[in-house]
Amino acid sequence: MPPVTPVDGPVAVTGASGYIGAHTVLTLVKHGYNVRACVRDPSDKSKTEHLLAMNSAAYSGKVELCSGDVFKPGSYDEAFEGCSAIFHVGTAVGFNKETPRQVYDGTLKGTVDVLDSVKKAGTVKRFINVSSMAAVGHPVREGYEFTEKDFADDKVDGLQNHYDDQYIDKNRDIAYMIAKTEAERQLYRIASEDGRFDAISIMPSHVIGPVLCKAHNQPGSWQACIGKMLAGKPLTVMGRMLWNISDVRDNAEAMRLIAESSKVKNGSRFCLAAVDESGILTVSQLQQKLAELFPGVDVAGEVKPSKHGYTKTFCNLACRDLGLKPHTVQESLLETGRTLIDLGITKPARRAVSKL
Repeated sequence: MPPVTPVDGPVAVTGASGYIGAHTVLTLVKHGYNVRACVRDPSDKSKTEHLLAMNSAAYSGKVELCSGDVFKPGSYDEAFEGCSAIFHVGTAVGFNKETPRQVYDGTLKGTVDVLDSVKKAGTVKRFINVSSMAAVGHPVREGYEFTEKDFADDKVDGLQNHYDDQYIDKNRDIAYMIAKTEAERQLYRIASEDGRFDAISIMPSHVIGPVLCKAHNQPGSWQACIGKMLAGKPLTVMGRMLWNISDVRDNAEAMRLIAESSKVKNGSRFCLAAVDESGILTVSQLQQKLAELFPGVDVAGEVKPSKHGYTKTFCNLACRDLGLKPHTVQESLLETGRTLIDLGITKPARRAVSKL
């Protein structure tokens, strides 16, 4: 399908009030798009004021609030009518205490239901989907570098892969991994069979960057982990994992570039991860960088054990084919911490001043 531009009509963003969703809306209005921002409850000001505030800025595009819920089939029909592109960001990841089954259904069935609304609209040319590195990573031998060709259900001889339906009702992480993988395969198939639109995915890793409202500080999110460290609190769950850092603004920008690209096709995938090895950090390294960026703050130093690993991959393809110019790790960390503090979400732990 041909690329999308602002003159082709409105675009819609699902999950628009969320962290990546809100930045996607912001990037699009800055570039002249009229955006239908789909949220569960348009009357909830705590989750929509940051979106409507964009209409007061000197942007060439505008925001219109619309209702839509991944758990309600047909709820996007009205919002998608006449749209040229859909940015499907909304999903259930467990932040709202969903069960593993709800995470699975909200991700897989929710995506299929959203695609039904796309088909009803009949005007959509590009469907840009936010998948996850969870749909890429699988057990590998040390040193392996993942690419867009990898899927979570890939198997390596001699290594156990927990990609198994028996875990869907038992483990949120595995339910999410399976749902994201199956959702990708379904949406490419559905788009191919329909023939009127292309489906393309991004797979974000550890996403941080500016927080736009207090609602974005969801427990368990990567930005909330940064806030905990600045508040002097240890990470009890992810203490020894390696972070593969991607800026939320880069994820949003990559989606806009996908919509406007003449290179992408149905089934194209883009890993949104570190630019190089400097963007893959231990928690201790993160703490050191935060201490340098926020002098006088007593950044959490205690590191507790964790079984979490990481997925070694880079955003090479997005840089090459989309022309993405990623933010540096320092910029991402600085803006995450600065906005958390400015919005009153995080109260930084101040270092004791010696009275000698």
